[in-house]
Amino acid sequence: MIVVRRKRHELTMKNTIAPAVLLMFSFLLTYLLLAAVTSRRRSSAPLRLVPSRPPGPPRCLGWPIIGLLHIIGKAPHLSLATLSRVYGPVMSLRLGSLTTVVISSPEAAREVLRTLDHVISAQAFSETVRTIGHQEDVSTPRLPSMSPHWRLWRKILETKLFSRKCLDATKTIRSKKVKELITFIVESCERGEAVEIARACFVTSLNVISNVVFSTDLGSYDQMASMELRDSLFGVMKIMGKPNLANYFPSIEHLDLQGIREEMKLCSERLFSVFQGLIDARVAERSSRTEPRDAYSSDRDLLDSLIDLNQEDGSEVDMNDIKHFLYDLFIAGTETNSTTVEWAMVELLRNPDAMANAKVEINFIVGPNRYVRDSDLLQFPYLQAVVTETLRLHPPNPFLIPRKAESDIEVLGFLVPENAQILVNAWAIGRDPSVWEDTGRFKPERFLGRELGSIGKDFEMVPFGAGRRMCPGISLALRLVPHMLASLIYSFEWSIENGKDYAAPADLDMNETLGLTLHKASPLYSDFTASFISSP
Repeated sequence: MIVVRRKRHELTMKNTIAPAVLLMFSFLLTYLLLAAVTSRRRSSAPLRLVPSRPPGPPRCLGWPIIGLLHIIGKAPHLSLATLSRVYGPVMSLRLGSLTTVVISSPEAAREVLRTLDHVISAQAFSETVRTIGHQEDVSTPRLPSMSPHWRLWRKILETKLFSRKCLDATKTIRSKKVKELITFIVESCERGEAVEIARACFVTSLNVISNVVFSTDLGSYDQMASMELRDSLFGVMKIMGKPNLANYFPSIEHLDLQGIREEMKLCSERLFSVFQGLIDARVAERSSRTEPRDAYSSDRDLLDSLIDLNQEDGSEVDMNDIKHFLYDLFIAGTETNSTTVEWAMVELLRNPDAMANAKVEINFIVGPNRYVRDSDLLQFPYLQAVVTETLRLHPPNPFLIPRKAESDIEVLGFLVPENAQILVNAWAIGRDPSVWEDTGRFKPERFLGRELGSIGKDFEMVPFGAGRRMCPGISLALRLVPHMLASLIYSFEWSIENGKDYAAPADLDMNETLGLTLHKASPLYSDFTASFISSP
């Protein structure tokens, strides 16, 4: 009986287990079939992946607190270009307490400067700019691009200063100031004095702009002369070019550990004081007239237009706005031109064949014993190619103006987080080996047949930026820089000397220093044992 009962029990257990196993097997089979169908559907549909942050140097390479600041060194445009070859054209790294995204290819630049401009148009403010209140409310480059104030100031720049009509109307001023540059160098040559080329061209650029704005010279070639605006400009640009820890650690900016805030405030207040004095004098002169000056009078300058704007009924532009507008104009329009001329001269000296080609072209058009005219410039295709090639290799501001992401955005499939600082490495883009052959070689011939006005439109080189925030002064720069350069080439015989001995082109120092602009570490001087044309 016992045996029989045991068998019955075992049979009962088997009858209980079998359906459970079958149920589990059926469930597993159904699950696998559903998974296979789902997988097939997913494989036929595009994958929707959450974008990852851009690649970059691992954090283990960074130091505590400062992050990767030590990696970029004194030539950050070069260091970051080298890193981008490893980590790609959209690269992320931690600089101090800031997440910084570096853009280093034409495709990525197109995304940032044109496609996504509306969400990254806000500028990353430097601590020195905040010191003088020169921020989003008053500074043209830092105003949101959709704001009424930004549209107003851009309209003024485009219609009252940089339009074709305005540039044609002020060509006499440019010709006169370039003549004064050549005369100064000739007289220095006769006295046996060396001339710092970039500094002399800076004065020329300053006087061109000051005559268009104020109808007077605000610069002097005499280094001993007291020129408050010129000296204040030099001071501001020197300060802006200094490495400032507060830009990377905003929490310590109030400490002013490097004394930059106080120095910046002093120089800027002097600059604003000069502007205020010129404005007050003009307002007083206008009020003393018996008859109002015609709005289309040829002797009106930009300051007249700005005062008219301020005095309109219901105007939202006050004198403080005008002073900050002038501040931006003079900072942006002086050293950028002079450093470009210096780099062009250096590259021509290092490449005698290019210098010879440019000289033959200019001499053929200008002829003997006269100055280069503004009307001659369109007949210098090789010289224009020289200027374009110089801007490719030596963009005045290698990172343009730093930007800030206003929200999380996607650039070429990578997530750029909100508040990240965005640097467009124009220096690296101009030397991208996937775009340019012999990237480091000075070869003006590559731009023959290509108009200067095309710069920035194809994003293969962006020395002036691109999109809505492209530098509005590009039209003036592309007239003034070739004018100064052509005059220097035409008026003098240039050679490289080391002391009193002839030096090989390869011996010319090409080291760079990044301040407000990218300029030569050792300035180019004229020693002037060279010959020069006689004054007409």
